[in-house]
Amino acid sequence: MPKAKIKKEAPKKKKSDSKVSKAKEETVSKLRIRVRAYEYKILDVSVKQIIDTALRFDAQVLGPIPLPTEIKKYTVNRSSFVYKNAREQFEMRIHKRLIDIVNPTPKLIESLTNLSLPSGVNIDVKLM
Repeated sequence: MPKAKIKKEAPKKKKSDSKVSKAKEETVSKLRIRVRAYEYKILDVSVKQIIDTALRFDAQVLGPIPLPTEIKKYTVNRSSFVYKNAREQFEMRIHKRLIDIVNPTPKLIESLTNLSLPSGVNIDVKLM
């Protein structure tokens, strides 16, 4: 008995599908802020200050997202001659946080640039 061939039709687009595609076409700009510091307490205070400023302007804030701590280790000889095999190890820890602000306004960007943060806090800002 021969098998009947079934013809498959392409699924028809619904009206709701066109709405979804229009929503994807809208551009969403993000302000990505990476904050780095050696001390986590100072880092958390400065991140809270950034988030409070963003929330004052009714912006949507994603984060703070803790990123992995970068650890740099250094090994040093204790002595150069007799006790040459004795060594000391030192390490520096760099703590990082990531904050995303969705659709920032120009007033918000201006207020973020005017923030006075503690020394030892490094900030990288990208507009995506």
